Amino acid sequence: MPIGVIVNSLSVVVGGIIGALVGGKLKDDFKDNLNMVFGVCSMSMGISTIVLMENMPAVVFSIIIGTALGLACHLGQRINGAAKIMQGAVSKVVKADTSKLSEEEFTATLVTVIVLFCASGTGIYGSIISGMTGDHSTLMAKSILDLFTALIFACNLGMVVSLIAIPQCIIFLILFFCAGIIYPLCTPTMINDFKACGGFIMLATGFRMVKLKMFPTADMIPGMILVMPISWFWVTYVLPLVS
Repeated sequence: MPIGVIVNSLSVVVGGIIGALVGGKLKDDFKDNLNMVFGVCSMSMGISTIVLMENMPAVVFSIIIGTALGLACHLGQRINGAAKIMQGAVSKVVKADTSKLSEEEFTATLVTVIVLFCASGTGIYGSIISGMTGDHSTLMAKSILDLFTALIFACNLGMVVSLIAIPQCIIFLILFFCAGIIYPLCTPTMINDFKACGGFIMLATGFRMVKLKMFPTADMIPGMILVMPISWFWVTYVLPLVS
């Protein structure tokens, strides 16, 4: 039973609805300052997983090649398009007050939230562990952070934040049910490098959240697909040659 996945998705839905309803009652300073705190939390989560890295060349190579592939196939732009479609669908039902945000800033912020909720190393790893061992603790911890993060972002973005729970739930359910196939093929080293790769994306997402630097986090996602096989290849073939 994917309890962790369901709870995590519901936390985004509930947080998004509450934020959209009370957003107008919160002061801008309160929302901005709390958003910066969530950015720091994202950075901290990223750093805490980056330190697990066992093969730095493999992880760095995966991120660089993965980002290059993402940029080449315009993954970020495709996610931007999906974000606009989501907003259009919601605006037909609920009129969101986004007058304080330009269209460019609105889309950039929405993409940041999509990556944060759907492509974090914590969520992906937690879904796999949950499906393999039945341990939902990682996703439960993520749910707490996602609840309040969705609430704050929905204050500016509106009800569209709740819709992010749909792709998030689909992605995490696929990982949950495929865990029995994926996990046995992974070594502890591959898993740690995978988590480290997700940590880099979480760190970059934190920079976006505090609006310090707009890293192409959406285009970095393919790195998480490449890191495990590259880590295995590095340990199996490259390290024996250089050690």
